[in-house]
Amino acid sequence: MDPMTTVATAKDTTFAFMLAAAARGHQCFHALPLDLDVNQGQLEVRTAPVEVWRRPAREGAMDDGWKLGEPARARVADFDAVMIRKDPPFDAAYAYMTQLLETVRDETLIVNDPRGLRDANEKLYALHFTRWMPRTLVTASPRRVREFVEEIGGRAVIKPLDGMAGAGVFLLNADDRNFNAIVETTIGEHGSRFGMVQEFLPAARVGDKRILLIDGEPLGAILRVPADHEARANLHTGGTAAKVEITADERRMIAELAPRLRADGLWFVGLDVIGGKLTEVNVTSPTGIQQMARFDGVDYAARVMEWVERRAK
Repeated sequence: MDPMTTVATAKDTTFAFMLAAAARGHQCFHALPLDLDVNQGQLEVRTAPVEVWRRPAREGAMDDGWKLGEPARARVADFDAVMIRKDPPFDAAYAYMTQLLETVRDETLIVNDPRGLRDANEKLYALHFTRWMPRTLVTASPRRVREFVEEIGGRAVIKPLDGMAGAGVFLLNADDRNFNAIVETTIGEHGSRFGMVQEFLPAARVGDKRILLIDGEPLGAILRVPADHEARANLHTGGTAAKVEITADERRMIAELAPRLRADGLWFVGLDVIGGKLTEVNVTSPTGIQQMARFDGVDYAARVMEWVERRAK
């Protein structure tokens, strides 16, 4: 994962996993992707034990904390489970990490499977389920972007294929004088990289639903509501979380996605859904489990850890 110093303990899903694992009697260890190495064919990691806690503090607040122990080298295959929780972007170092971890994928449980992570770009993976998606174009052509936006009524959203937390996502209006500049920001002036363009869904003003799955089964959901001055609903961009239910249509969608997710070893997944339309499939480090737990009064992180225990055995 990323350094512990970057963890926002009150909302971070990885921290919730650590708390749940510790509560169930497990020992947790922390490592960065670049702490991996291969020695004489053995995949090793420089890792430190991590102690985590959440205690009641004054006036109903919680005292969250963590402490790293002394790092040491260990064989990755000796761990019962490995959870990959490195935030995007999926760059060369991330790809190499998945290739190194693949050498032990038959010796220990890895969540999510390194092959699945390598194959499942969070924007493009949804294209396996286009009947659930809004109208979508993936292109490196500025001209095609213009044609598509005009074809669908003059309003769309454009985003890079390697972003996270709403980074680089723009609202596109065909009559905006900044239209070409926005397109160039995403795919380059002459189309040097791919981008995704999706029809604007009016339901986005209501919110962007995040549905968390474990092994193809829904855990629960939260609705991320955009701020009045913001087109994006991501919590990192000022969106707020609200309680929400999973609809019958969304459960049918999940049932259709589940076999493919399981086949690709994508065990812990976050679906982004706007107005019943699937916009992204988040597989690297899906978040939202702490907010979901507070709304529903359910320890969802413990449910994930229960699954990890069963699968590891």
